[in-house]
This record gives sequence, C-alpha cells and structure tokens, in this order.
Amino acid sequence: MTVLAGSGSPARPQMMRAMNEQLLLDHIRSSDGISRADLARISGLAKNTVSQALTTLERAELVRVSGVRTGLPGPAAVLYEVRPECGFVLSLDVGGEFLRGAIADITGVVRVRRSVKAEASTGPERVAELVALAALLLDEVGMTAEDITQTVLGSPGVLDPQRDALGLAGPIPGWDQPVVLTELRRAFGDALMIENDIDAAALAEQAHGHGRDFDSFAFVSVGTGIGMGLVLGGRLHRGSHGAAGEIGYLPLHEIALPLDEDAPPADSSTIGSLEAAASASGIVASARRAGMTDAASARDVFAAATRGDALAAKVVAEEALLVARAVCAVITVADPELIVLGGGIGQAAGFLGAVGTHLRRLAPVLPELRVSALGDDAVVDGCLAAGLDRAWEIATLLKLG
Repeated sequence: MTVLAGSGSPARPQMMRAMNEQLLLDHIRSSDGISRADLARISGLAKNTVSQALTTLERAELVRVSGVRTGLPGPAAVLYEVRPECGFVLSLDVGGEFLRGAIADITGVVRVRRSVKAEASTGPERVAELVALAALLLDEVGMTAEDITQTVLGSPGVLDPQRDALGLAGPIPGWDQPVVLTELRRAFGDALMIENDIDAAALAEQAHGHGRDFDSFAFVSVGTGIGMGLVLGGRLHRGSHGAAGEIGYLPLHEIALPLDEDAPPADSSTIGSLEAAASASGIVASARRAGMTDAASARDVFAAATRGDALAAKVVAEEALLVARAVCAVITVADPELIVLGGGIGQAAGFLGAVGTHLRRLAPVLPELRVSALGDDAVVDGCLAAGLDRAWEIATLLKLG
C-alpha cells in the first residue's frame, strides 16, 4: 500500500519514517513491555523497519529495553518500554483551604506528592504559595523547573477570554482578578495548562475510579463548593464557554425550599444560589438559622444528625433534597449511566442513600449511584491525567523534531 502525503504525492521517506516511529511509540506506550516481533505483527510493518525505528527511538531516549520474555519457543524476546524520564508533569490543585501538588513521569508514576495549608488573602499571594509548593516538590526529587514538560493547574472557575481572567472562581479571595493569570503565566511559562478543578476530578475518576467502567458519567462534588464534571462518550464535556458542570448556579434553592427572607442573596458573579445554600458554608448557615448555634462546620452538623439531633437531621435532609434536585436536572438533560458523588459532603456516610431515596421519587430514570473512592488528591491526579498526553506530544516533538 502506498501512503500519500497531503499533496496527493507519495509520502517522502522522512515523513514515512516519522509516521512509523509515531505508530510504534503509540503501541509501546500502551503496553507494559512489548517485543519487536509483537510490534511488527500489531503495526503491520516489516521487521527490519521496526528495528530501524526502534534504534532511532532508543537514540532519542524515548524508549528503552525493559527486560526479556522467556518461557516461549524460540529465543528470548527483548521487550521495550517508554523511558519514564523523557518527560515530567507538574500538577497543582488550588483548594480553598489547601494547596496540593505532585510530579509524575511520562508513564504516570508519581515521584512526589505534597500538600500545604493555604494562608494567602490575595490572588498574587496564592500564586506565590503555588510557586513555593512547586519549588518544594522539585527539590524533593532533585529536579529543576526546566525538567518539567507540562504544568497543569486545577482551579475553580473557567477562563473568561474577554477579561483574560478566571471567571466563576468562587470564594477564593482575588482569584478572579486578571493579575492572577498574568502572575501564573510568568511563574510557570508556556507549559501551563489550567483545568477546572472538578473537571480534573472527573478525569481522575475516569482514569482511576468508578468511571473506568462507564462511557458516560457525572462526577458531582459537594463540599466547600458545588460543581460537576461531565463525561459523555468517553470524553470530558466542557461546553462552548467552559461552564458545563457549574451546577452551583442552578436556581434550585428558591424552587425547592421556602424562601428565607433572612438569608443573604447570592452574588451570581462569585457564587451561585445552589452553592450558597448547599455547600459547606450554606449548611452551617442553615443549621444556625435552625437554632444550632454551636455548629462550626458541616462536619459538626452531620455528626449531630448521626447522634440523633432532630435539628441537624432536618438540615441534612434538606441538603439531600437540594443535591437530589440538582442531580435530577443532570439526569434529565444528559442521562448519564453513572452518578458519582464526591467532596466532603458528597462522601459523607449515608448521604448517597438519602439522595438516592429522593431521586427514586423525582427522576424519570435512575442511573447507577456511587460514592467516589478517590481521596483528597483527586484534582491533582486528574491534572496529571490531563497533562500526560500533552507532555507526551511535547516530548516526542522535541526529541524527534
């Protein structure tokens, strides 16, 4: 078969070699160790072509010998794998209370993880904290910033191209100011990607959690904020403005519950009405209005409900209803196969069951419901997943030209 270049003429030998090398790289990357014979069989290339391409890839330090396969008829087969050190991804998570980060090599093996308490009161101060965390991670693995192929930042909000700033950034002080993006770009350079934090958590769920077994699912996070990552047809759905999943702006609080004249109105530029009512701070506010003056956190309210406190139980029941109504809206619009609840509230004991009870009454169909098994590093792991493919593209381009 003759492969044609874009002009319709036979592809030049140099282009053919590059195409063969990329094909073999893709097969090697998707395997745990593969032989020349296997590569020839899977790719359809001649064995001598495979050998020549492997020599180039080894010389470019993209692949290496990983061992030999024995126990089969014939000589032992040499196995090849991607060279882990040919690229690295730095992942950072901008949380409301903590900053988390990790560095992984191109094969996805995490070399180091760390989390630090966020102390900043302004956007630029928080950027400085992220820079300090990145420096700590690099120092622990003996690397420099130049060793990082791709940096991915998991952040609340979405990019507002008109302001060149992060919009819908929630309650993080000053995080929606244009100076934040300017400082981030100055600190991390052209290798910076910014991923919505809950979208990143959904990618982690797809790579490491319950989403592995489903073609479509919604990851709904309920904690210090409320958000959703939606995977449809195996791909993360971001929407035309990047705002797909900003379910904290659903106006369900006004519909679902009696209007509380004493509750402060939500500012739609910073926080949606559902998030104001159903996030951790909203639960505390509801508990105090109900008479629980000693409720300092959503965890306190849930613990009191578990002990049998009637006021706390009522607040938790209202929370489950609000979340169920939000999930019902997702079901009627996207009809995913699976709903995964995450976040500190979403993963609370018994909460999924309470939400499911309401959904059986509200929703026209009922997808599978599960609690996320991912921990506090879900956003970090999702950013790693988002960055690995891009880092691979960069590494191969730099080394093969």
